[in-house]
This record gives sequence, C-alpha cells and structure tokens, in this order.
Amino acid sequence: MTRQNLGRELTAGVTLLAIAIPLNIGYAQIAGLPPTAGLYALIFPTVVYALVVSSRQVVASPDAAAAALVASSVGGLAAAGSADYATMALAQAIICGILLVLMSVFKLGFVANFLSKPILVGFVGGLALDILVSQVAKMLGVTIDSGGEFVEKLADLVVGLPTANAWSVLIAIVAVAILLAGRMLARTVPWALIVLVLATVAVVTFHLDEAGVAVLGDVPAGFPALTVPILTWQQWFALVPSAIALTLVTVAEGLLVARAYAEKRHYPTRPNRDLLAFGLGNIVSGLQGGFSIGSSTSRTAAMDQAGSRTQLPSLVLAAGTLLLLLFGTALLADIPSPAIGAIVGVAVVPLLGIGEFRELWRLDRYEFAVGAVCFVVTLFVGAIPGIVVAFVLALVGLAKRTSSPEIDVLAAGDEPSASLLGEAPAGAVTAPGVVVVRMAAPLFFANGNVFAQAVQKAVTDAGDGAVRHVVIDLEAITDADVTSAESFAGLRLWLTEHDVALSFSRLREGTRGRLERLGILSGEPVYDTNRDAVAGLTGGTNA
Repeated sequence: MTRQNLGRELTAGVTLLAIAIPLNIGYAQIAGLPPTAGLYALIFPTVVYALVVSSRQVVASPDAAAAALVASSVGGLAAAGSADYATMALAQAIICGILLVLMSVFKLGFVANFLSKPILVGFVGGLALDILVSQVAKMLGVTIDSGGEFVEKLADLVVGLPTANAWSVLIAIVAVAILLAGRMLARTVPWALIVLVLATVAVVTFHLDEAGVAVLGDVPAGFPALTVPILTWQQWFALVPSAIALTLVTVAEGLLVARAYAEKRHYPTRPNRDLLAFGLGNIVSGLQGGFSIGSSTSRTAAMDQAGSRTQLPSLVLAAGTLLLLLFGTALLADIPSPAIGAIVGVAVVPLLGIGEFRELWRLDRYEFAVGAVCFVVTLFVGAIPGIVVAFVLALVGLAKRTSSPEIDVLAAGDEPSASLLGEAPAGAVTAPGVVVVRMAAPLFFANGNVFAQAVQKAVTDAGDGAVRHVVIDLEAITDADVTSAESFAGLRLWLTEHDVALSFSRLREGTRGRLERLGILSGEPVYDTNRDAVAGLTGGTNA
C-alpha cells in the first residue's frame, strides 16, 4: 500500500464512521435495544470480520432488515426493553454466528441460492415498510408500540396524529430535505452526520427537549464488556428459527455483494471464508453486547465510491467508535429522535423494492407473485412465516419448471461431424427403425414419469413396428434419484414388451456410477455420440 493509497483508505474510514454511527444508533432502536448495542457491533465484531474476510470491500454491520427481524422475533419471546429481551438478542447473534461457521466448514453456502431475488425483495420490502411506520412516528413525535404488529403500529400512528409535535415535525422535514438534496448534490458527503449535528445543536440551543422533542438520552460510556447470555435451553431453542432466517439472509446478501464487487474490481474472493468471517463476527457481537451483523450494501457502495479497496476503513470505524464510547458519549445524549427517524427512514425507503417489483412484474408474473406473497406475509404475519412461505413457493416454482422439461426426438442432420442432432417433427424417427430422445434436465421424482411417457409416445407416434431401437441422449441428464429410476424401470419393461431395444449416448463419465447404481444403466450399449449410435444401429457409417 502506497502513501497515497493509505491516505485514501483512512479518509474512507472517516467517511464510514460518519455514516455508520447515526445509522447504527437508529438500527439498535429498531431492534428494541439500547444505542450501545449498535455501537458495540461496530468495534470488535468489525475487527474480527475485517481480519478474516476475503472480500476487500464488503462492510459488515447490523442493517435495517436484521434489526427488524430481531425485533419481530425476539419481541414475541420477551418484552422489549427487558433484561431477557437484550439477552435473547445476544444469544440470537451467537446462534446465527455458529450456523454461519458451520455453513463455512461444511461448504453449505449454496443453500442461500434458494433465496431468489423475488424472495429477498419481498422479505426485505416487508420489513422495510414495517420499519418505515416506526420511523414516521418518531419524525412526528407520536408514541406507538414499537414492538407491536404492523397493523397495530399503523393504527397507533393514525390515532396519534393529532398529538404530533410541531418541533419534531419541523426537525424531520428539514432533516429529510437535507438528506435528499445532499444525495443529489454530493453523495460522498456524510449528510447523516451533518443532520445529527445540526439537529442536536438546535435542540440544545433552543431547549427543544423541553418543548416535547424526544432525545436519545444518556449513553453509557466505557469499554464493551464480555456478556455471556444466560438462558434456559427452551429459550435457546426458541431462537433457532429466527437465527436460521437471519443466517440465510446474511449468506444470500453477503455473498452476492462480495461477488459483485470482486468482479467489478477484479480480485478473487473465497465464499466459505467470507461465511466464516460473518460467523465469527456474529459470535463476537453476541458476546460483547451487540446484535446480529451482516453485509451492508449501502456502506459497501459508499466505500467503493470513496476509492477504498481494502478493509482498512472498517478498522478505522472500529477505532473511532471505541474512542466515541470512551470519551464522547455525552455528545450523543441530546440527539433528537426525529432526526434519527429521518436518517433511518430515508435509508430504508429504497429497501421497499418498488423498482424491483415493477421489474419483476414486467419480466415474470409468477416471480412477482412470489415476491408479493413474501412481502404481504412478512408484513402482516411475521418475518419468519414470510420467508418460510416464500421459500416453499420458490421450491414449488422450481419443481414446476423442472417437471416439464424439453424432451425432443432428434432428427438426422447433414453434418457428419455433428454429434447433437436437431429436433424432429412429431411422429418422425431419427433414422429408419431408430429414435433418439433427448431430455434437457436431470431425472428426478417430478419428471421421471413425464420422461417415460414422452419416450413411449415417440415410439407409438411413429407407427406400429416403425421403431426397433430407442437411444436416450444422456448429455443433459446430470443426475437421477430413486423415484425416477423406478419410472425408468417401468419404461424399460414397456420397451421390452414392444420389442424395442434400448441404448444410450453421450454419457457424462461423472454420472456413470450413479446411473449404474440406480439401475438406469444396465448393460445396454453406450455410444459416444448420437451419430455413432445411429450408425451402429442401422449398420451405416453415418446418419
């Protein structure tokens, strides 16, 4: 690293500090935890993550979605603000960390691939709208039950509108205006920090706290302490479902962001090492008073825009946050809640996914429906049911697609060197007495019977006695299961009863052992190419 690069990285670190402090205070409040929980998550968890991760740029931190998931899941097990609530949030982070470490050890990152874009858009969008209602209440100075369900919070907000505080509304309007204008004029400027400073100065100067403007209050100073959650086994197990949901979202978003920036800046990453980094970061966060952390897309984008190409800004962030906790907590006491609400509200509006939903509607209505169902269930039933329902819908969609694969009867072509023959019209044969059938998918329980019926139809459509040989093109059949093997056994019996010999072509060597174990391959001829099969079965030299 050159002196010039070092200066750029340090400057990016100061920018990251200015962005992270106000957001993490707000996210801690969303999670139902004290401000220190958000700040503690920026110190040792960040250091551990930065030293272990392979990505040079991805920033780890609690985010809005994780905070809302903590609130919705832990809020159903303990009263917000109670000792049990805070302890459960710590335990949840530890469980999430252990799961991430296990996924790293057993290389299970692929599991998160089932969280498709529609699922993530709907899940995060539902959480974002729930968060937004709480932040609007802060901006208006209206008291609502932040631990309640979405409908309850929305009703409290509407009923409480007559009690809105004029000074709170004014602070919020000015804050939102500065944040939105600043985003258009100079995105690299830490406008959130500027808003907090100006709003705090206004509160102190004009004694607005005495006029009903809520402020953050005293923030305990000092070094983060080791905190080992003491819970019953029943309480630990009750946290597992929400920890699994947090883990899946962390893996899906974290690996996606890491891959995107690695490709953009041309450096390698190691996904399983990144999972280990997230896991260790979460464990440390749970052991020193923080809560669950994941990748921060907005902060990573800010660091990329600032020219950072290392994890040094994260270390600067940790050092700066520690200094603030040791010597500067008095500066936080008079931060007005409407300003925090405005900062978090502006940050979560893009997470509603309006543009993404519009794009899904244009591209694929079923994918849009998956995202919409996830959004609605997450919003009105809960985060965990939302992700479970959407996960099931994604599996149904996958099964639907793979249960109706393209199955073609191949025709002989004029190019002798070609091994993949083109599609033939219905009822045709590939060569006199020979039909070559290709399925463009693996064989499994959902399509095994479909494939067997398609082969039978190809034989019968050609006419009585027209087909003496059926060749199965195995090039796209990369796997099979027991159920499909049983369907194939039925097909083999049917072919035998109709005096049709079975052969195979284009077998992938990696699948031979499994197909033989399942009985799909059972001593029949296997040809290297379709042309070899046709030539061998018709006695010719080419098709």
